[in-house]
Amino acid sequence: MKSIVAEKIKQFDLTLLFIIFFLAGFGLMMVYSSSYTIAYIHYDTPNYFFMRQLQWLFISIFFFVLAAFFPYRLYSKISPLLVLVSIGLLILVLIPGVGTERNYSQRWIELGSFVFQPTEVLKLFMIIYFASFYAKKQETINQFKNGVLPPLLILAVIFLLILQQPDLGSAALILFACAIIVICSGVKIRHLLMLGSIGLAGLIYFSYSAPYRLERVTSFINPFADPFGDGYQLINGYIAIGTGGIWGTGLGNSVQKLGFLPEAHTDFIMAIIMEELGIFGLIIVISSYVYIMFRGVITARGCKDMFAKLLAIGITFQIMSQVVINLGAVSGLLPITGITLPLISYGGSSLVITMISLGILVNLSAKSKKDQGANELHKMAL
Repeated sequence: MKSIVAEKIKQFDLTLLFIIFFLAGFGLMMVYSSSYTIAYIHYDTPNYFFMRQLQWLFISIFFFVLAAFFPYRLYSKISPLLVLVSIGLLILVLIPGVGTERNYSQRWIELGSFVFQPTEVLKLFMIIYFASFYAKKQETINQFKNGVLPPLLILAVIFLLILQQPDLGSAALILFACAIIVICSGVKIRHLLMLGSIGLAGLIYFSYSAPYRLERVTSFINPFADPFGDGYQLINGYIAIGTGGIWGTGLGNSVQKLGFLPEAHTDFIMAIIMEELGIFGLIIVISSYVYIMFRGVITARGCKDMFAKLLAIGITFQIMSQVVINLGAVSGLLPITGITLPLISYGGSSLVITMISLGILVNLSAKSKKDQGANELHKMAL
């Protein structure tokens, strides 16, 4: 058993491991830097958010290690159960007394002191289910009714349930990740065009179907039209980014975190990073994410198993989609949706699920390396 574990450790992508833990550690540091003022005001201790994030980080590392060694094929076998759990959680969160309402949204389930966001779990569960289904349906992938449609019906139900919270940002994120898997599975171009048109039309409709969503969509276009209302957060984010310049004002020296910028330690933590560390901090963060994406794509290409390929590409682009949406919102290029920055923003549910996802990716990278080694040996034998 020890020899098997040791052999697998040798196949791990050590640079990928370093980048993952670097971002998690960097995130912990920035959570403290961006939250100690508000923590002291509300909880009489500057360490409140830092200590909670540190606890979640230890829990995340435990599950990361489990995911890195867990036989990935078992995920495929339990994927139908994961779908049932996903739907069950989305129903539970909407039940008064079970689901917890914050900022006019009912997105959390609270069990004593334990609070988690079901949509974070769904991000991973749906990727596993889609990767499993389309890997098994390769022989009928050109048949729309049997080889393409079934998971999309389930996704539609889940999408509508998430909108009831309401949380269009997370619903769109799950939709994007699943769409990437469908695209990479070998579905016919005409089917993809049809599905893409339906999905885009649906997102546009739901974006404009509620007044608060319409306000979010329009406020990012011209935040200065309502500087003390819908545009307030984005304007203060601009001030933080503009103040930082190239090298920043120095770690811990942000002014915007002193109560001016809402959600400074969650959604808009990147604005504080740029205020304190400047463009230099932005380059470090983006470079780290780009490397994770690069290794994820290389891992997917190197796996022989179709399930492993789709799972690796789904996890990679789910995380990257979240990065793009968050940075787009902070920079004013996309509407503000409440999507956090993976591994860096404050939030236990997000950190745990992201670390589990990356643990699976590290697991698959070892599988990819092993498959590539087997290919080389086969070529040498020939």
